[in-house]
Amino acid sequence: MAAQDFNPPAPEKGHITDTVIDANNDPVSGATVTLDGPALKDPRTVVSDENGFIEFNDLDPGTYNVSIRASGFANWTSPAIILKPGQYVILTGSKLKIERVMTSVSVVYSPEQVATEQVKIEEQQRILGVIPNFYVVYDHDAAPLTSKLKFQLALKTSTDPITIVGVGALAGINQAGDVPNYGQGMKGYGKRFGAAATDGLSAIMIGGAVLPSLVHQDPRYFFQGTGTNKSRVFHALSSPFICKGDNGRLQPNYSSVGGDLASAALSNAYYPASDQGVRQTFENFAISTGERMLGAVIQEFVLPKLTSRGKNRR
Repeated sequence: MAAQDFNPPAPEKGHITDTVIDANNDPVSGATVTLDGPALKDPRTVVSDENGFIEFNDLDPGTYNVSIRASGFANWTSPAIILKPGQYVILTGSKLKIERVMTSVSVVYSPEQVATEQVKIEEQQRILGVIPNFYVVYDHDAAPLTSKLKFQLALKTSTDPITIVGVGALAGINQAGDVPNYGQGMKGYGKRFGAAATDGLSAIMIGGAVLPSLVHQDPRYFFQGTGTNKSRVFHALSSPFICKGDNGRLQPNYSSVGGDLASAALSNAYYPASDQGVRQTFENFAISTGERMLGAVIQEFVLPKLTSRGKNRR
């Protein structure tokens, strides 16, 4: 018997079908469905019909992957599909989810808004959680204050209950030293309390609000905190004479000098005759300026550790 050639029959072709649906089980038409895998020379692509149906026919046995893309939905890719000869595979799990869109929102704050928030924080600053310390700036990039904020900060400081208690204590010290010369007793103490309150109010309102608004200067002390001790001491001692303008540049501190001088001059209107005059005015001015210099050194080296600070709520 003559030998005959034997050709094994070709393996039966397989099929893969799917119905593309969304999270609500509604069909998704117009979805681009791509079939890829080692058994294919080139990927095959079809588009889902109005019922979301797609089909790939005449597939050789092998491993395949199906990927789906549709507008407004996240891409979906099937796990590996091992297709056997003649097998008819119906895909499951190809439920498309709504695409997540990452949105970037840029919020731009005006300098006035930034300054308003910073003042709210500064108004929470207290030494040992009690004594107001509102006129110190720990943020080197602080926005300039508007006139409204300058008056707000001055009024907040002047009317704080602890400030009033401090005025009472100062009046008591002056009572013990018999200055100004109002005499003793409750009447003398009352006059000294009024004088101390008026001194403080005029100094802070003129030097911390009126003049800074007129000449566009920042009445606050800007904490340096870095550098050599020598540079920090110089920064503190010079603060009554050099300040930051609303334009961010250093300039002569007309506000502080003018405020202390004006307050000392105004005291002639209510101090007794024995404590009035040009000499007393300049003595009071020198005392106020010296107190500012000493206070600034203490602010630079001591009080930051003792001052509780508010948190930015923006």
